[in-house]
Amino acid sequence: MMKKMLTAVLAVSAITASVHAASIVVYFSKTGEQYSVGTITEGNTAKIAKLIAEQTGSDLFEIVPEKPYPEGYKATTEAAKKEQGAKARPAYKGDVADFDKYDTVYVGYPNWWGDLPMIVYTFLEGHSFAGKKIRPFCTHEGSGASGTKRSIESVCTGADVSDVLAVRGSTAQNDKASSEKAVAAWLKK
Repeated sequence: MMKKMLTAVLAVSAITASVHAASIVVYFSKTGEQYSVGTITEGNTAKIAKLIAEQTGSDLFEIVPEKPYPEGYKATTEAAKKEQGAKARPAYKGDVADFDKYDTVYVGYPNWWGDLPMIVYTFLEGHSFAGKKIRPFCTHEGSGASGTKRSIESVCTGADVSDVLAVRGSTAQNDKASSEKAVAAWLKK
């Protein structure tokens, strides 16, 4: 009898573990002056990251630069272009505790100059993604995902990288219902 109870408990535990595989939403988002949405206090990518976390029950980790980006849009784009040209790897504050426990990592970023912000590369290169599923998502104002899936695949060897969810920043900022629908449809893929 005890053996049957133990077997049943172990079976339920295995089912529960597979249904509730650990996932985390890791994202970088920029506040301040933004193209097409004005000055904002919550970044476009942050809004999508929080919707994904709500719909999946995932943990959240925001990549916060040690040295903040400028508030102004033009100054930010110039700083981003300079970092890109130098292949900079800006430092960020804190880190994900026990990263190895996560099976699925949702990685969010604004599309800057057709690429990931360099600070996202800092995060990706600092962790092993072997055997993990990466679900990338980005915000943009017309450039879509560009080649960011390929960039992530080249850095995160051994990971299964899905197609990128690309949401216009203006939609993320001003149309929660459309953003929720886009996230839900992408999560079903």
